[in-house]
Amino acid sequence: MDLEAWVLAHEWMIRTGAFVGVFALVALWETLSPRRVRLLPRALRWRSNLAIVLINTALVRLFFPLAAVGMAALSAEQGWGLLHYFSVPFWLAVPLAVVAMDFVIWLQHVMVHAVPALWRLHRVHHADLDYDLTTGTRFHPLEIVLSMGIKFATIALLGAPVLAVVIFEILLSACAMFNHGNIRLPAALDRALRWFLVTPDMHRVHHSVEDDESNSNFGFNLTLWDRLFGTYREQPRAGQLGMIIGIHGHTDPHEVAHLGGMLTLPFKGQITDYAINRRPFAEPDAGASH
Repeated sequence: MDLEAWVLAHEWMIRTGAFVGVFALVALWETLSPRRVRLLPRALRWRSNLAIVLINTALVRLFFPLAAVGMAALSAEQGWGLLHYFSVPFWLAVPLAVVAMDFVIWLQHVMVHAVPALWRLHRVHHADLDYDLTTGTRFHPLEIVLSMGIKFATIALLGAPVLAVVIFEILLSACAMFNHGNIRLPAALDRALRWFLVTPDMHRVHHSVEDDESNSNFGFNLTLWDRLFGTYREQPRAGQLGMIIGIHGHTDPHEVAHLGGMLTLPFKGQITDYAINRRPFAEPDAGASH
């Protein structure tokens, strides 16, 4: 059995093992060295955040039984994709596919902020009043279906190898838990890592209630894309401990910390023409009356 066949046969076990291992490590890190004080009890948030993970996992297995690796295997069998068309050698195809899929996820993240109807789905992720590793796993089921469709199309277009898809899926899950972690990194290490890897302090800015801050730092793994396209922001104005997490107007725990409220959140309120705000933040007029 060659490497690709072995990875395809054991994909579920590999990914599950990686998820459990990283989850346990980051959870322990959060306990020993938390970055911020929690607003809500951990048990309340984790119960709902992990419940939506179970729903999404069941949904993906039901509607996408072959999963992403199945699409990669089918693409290889049919010779689909740019990497097959140009006969890119395996040793080069794997890293190229991983980096390309990382870029597509970055583009998708920008898209769900830019399109009002999609922002309604994505705001389930942003409405968490606290910020920890489970925030990185809470997404509305309809957004997961959309994400899977984009992922399938990307794999077919690229002709991504099975190994590349498994590596990417592990990175996607592990990095999401790491950079959403309520963990403290030494300042020097954080600065060094940011040159290539999204850190918790970097991504936390993206979860600010301030519109110009939440529409920055879209990356989940590589910092390259935010730096290249001008969406990188080093720190929030109020600092890491002073910034407010969440979305303006959505502070009721029954709406944002309970499963029922999370599932119905996209269908509340009216759709407006506003999602991404790229205007600079306007400081209050010093002469204005209060």
